[in-house]
Amino acid sequence: MARLIAVPLLANLVIALMLLVIDRMRTLFAFVATEGGPVSVVWEMLANLVPEYLGLGIPIGLLLGVLLAFRRLAISSELDVLRAVGISYTRLLKVPYMITFALALLNLAIVGYVQPYARYAYEGLSFELRTGALGASIKVGEFTTFPKGATVRIERSEDQGRKLSGIFVHADTARGGWTAVTAASGQFLATDNPDEIIFRLTNGTLINNEPGFSAPGVLSFTSHDLPIPLPKSESFRTRGGRNVELTLPELARIGRDPGSPLMLRETSRSAFHFRLVEVATMFLLPLLALALGVPPKRSSSALGVFIAIVMIVTYHKVNEYAESVGGLGLIDPFIALWVPFVVFAALVFWMYYQIAFVPGGQPISALERTASSLAKAISQRMPGMRKQKDA
Repeated sequence: MARLIAVPLLANLVIALMLLVIDRMRTLFAFVATEGGPVSVVWEMLANLVPEYLGLGIPIGLLLGVLLAFRRLAISSELDVLRAVGISYTRLLKVPYMITFALALLNLAIVGYVQPYARYAYEGLSFELRTGALGASIKVGEFTTFPKGATVRIERSEDQGRKLSGIFVHADTARGGWTAVTAASGQFLATDNPDEIIFRLTNGTLINNEPGFSAPGVLSFTSHDLPIPLPKSESFRTRGGRNVELTLPELARIGRDPGSPLMLRETSRSAFHFRLVEVATMFLLPLLALALGVPPKRSSSALGVFIAIVMIVTYHKVNEYAESVGGLGLIDPFIALWVPFVVFAALVFWMYYQIAFVPGGQPISALERTASSLAKAISQRMPGMRKQKDA
């Protein structure tokens, strides 16, 4: 049983993780390219999103892993043999619940402790990228303005920004004049002054105009160091600017703190109960997977797989809506999130009771009959449509 569950569980978890990462990767590449940042930051940002995606992927992987395992046993008639020798569904769920308990603890650690720090690191990288702290201040082919009247434009950049060519620089001087420089190539060099960087230019022309000059001075050079003032680096906010960056103990402490603003307490309580409900739901998934994974006798319908995915995704969206409503203070967060859980749990237990204790019971028998009738109607109509097309 453990082997039957592990293979589809891991496969579905990897596929879900890959789909989520690929979808976000396209957005991040566009964002980093727009900001002119290094490609390596994309992989760092994606790595910090993995805990969030695991929090979504683990429950779905568990559901499909258990469901496909029971479906395989049922279609191969092995489940009938196990039932015939006196092994009940409750006993068959022993191994799935051992796996569920381990995954629930892992998911609790991820959403409760790992994900907040990873999300904060992701926001920090995004902030540094937007402010140029990652070396992304100058964009190729565009005019970039620095403090104290300095403007830089670069035509080409090679070797990750270490080789620059086609350079134009215009800077105001301290005496009220200006300096314009064109150079064939150049590179940035760090200095001991954190507010300034040296732009070493090669093979260019410098034009300097100061008050009192009868004509601007022109100078050709093979090498020239031009100081460029840097914008002051802003400090990124401390962790906790958003509820998603707070751990479970921190959310609980803020939610009970009477000195915190009312809106902050409500949103913290909503986020706290949302994470607990998502983890608690995992203990219902083996029952739901069993109820939907065993098809009717003499049937190999996969309708249960489709309904299982629809149910878990719909319930997750309901929880997200309940978290928003609870955070606004319209409904107490505890009621907003745990009442839907109780309703969902009652539905799952009813479905499990139907298949485990009602002789011949099938929780989605009506839907199975409807789907079967629809499939027969379509198959009977298809030959007539082919004949009309041939005629």
